Formats: sequence, structure tokens, C-alpha cells
Amino acid sequence: MTDSVKPGVSGPEVSGLSFEKAVAELESIVARLERGDVALDESIEIYERGETLKKHCETLLSAAENRIEKIRLDRAGKPQGVEPLDGA
Repeated sequence: MTDSVKPGVSGPEVSGLSFEKAVAELESIVARLERGDVALDESIEIYERGETLKKHCETLLSAAENRIEKIRLDRAGKPQGVEPLDGA
């Protein structure tokens, strides 16, 4: 991580992170937990941050999905308008 903050323990406010930075930090947390070389107290702390990061990423993905639109074409293949991607 490029910040001088120890990854996963404390860091920038999660709501201010881009999707890419949040995923990178979440991956770092998962790797640390999988290695098993983290003290129990710190494991709990970084797990909780990981949960917060996961929720933030889900929120950002949901917002992106809601913004994606499908272009409707008329019978001649010309753009006629847009509709939600999922047809809702």
C-alpha cells in the first residue's frame, strides 16, 4: 500500500476510498489473515476493517450497476433510447 499506514489495521476513512484502493486493502487483509502470522487482537481488528471494506465495495458496485444503461435500438438498428441494463 502506498500510504504510510500499516495495511488493514488503521487507514484512511473507508468511505473516501476508491473501489480499486478498497479492494487492494481488502486483498492485503485477506493475505495477512491467511498467513496466520497476526496476533489475535490484531486479527479481529483487521477482520472488522475488512468487513467494512467489503460493504463499501458492494455499495460502490451497486451504484455502478445502477448507472449502466443498455441502448435500445429500433428495427433499423438505430439508437432509440436507453433502458436499465437488467430490464427493470
